[in-house]
Amino acid sequence: MYPNDGFRELGRDECLRLLATVPVGRIVHTRDALPAVLPVNFRLDADGAVLLRTSAASELVRAVDGSVVAFEVDDVDTARNAGWSVVVTGRAAVVTDPGERRRLARTGPRSWVPSPEEVFVRIHPELVTGRELVGGRTLYGVDLTP
Repeated sequence: MYPNDGFRELGRDECLRLLATVPVGRIVHTRDALPAVLPVNFRLDADGAVLLRTSAASELVRAVDGSVVAFEVDDVDTARNAGWSVVVTGRAAVVTDPGERRRLARTGPRSWVPSPEEVFVRIHPELVTGRELVGGRTLYGVDLTP
């Protein structure tokens, strides 16, 4: 990050607080040795883990189980030229513990497209980073809006 570039770095706690305020994010994983990005709904668990719910037979489950992934959320106000972005990087794993699966069935996210056999994927937040656009279209107090 460069000084005075219009962005403010966010701390881990602030990132997790912001993460919990939006319903949709993007999971970034590897598919055929290339980056793949998929929008998903999610829920943040009490320990800061990102939780997804999807079909057990989905390509996503096969691609991310046991892999390091990135998960990104943001909120942008284009009228004010303001917003923030948070990225969680960590290992994704299918939840296999029966008690944990029962708990998540009650409290976890709901699938956009329910399937007969669903699983929960947990992304453990090993690295949490974020930044907020604080300058908008001004520089040193001068409005740069065209």
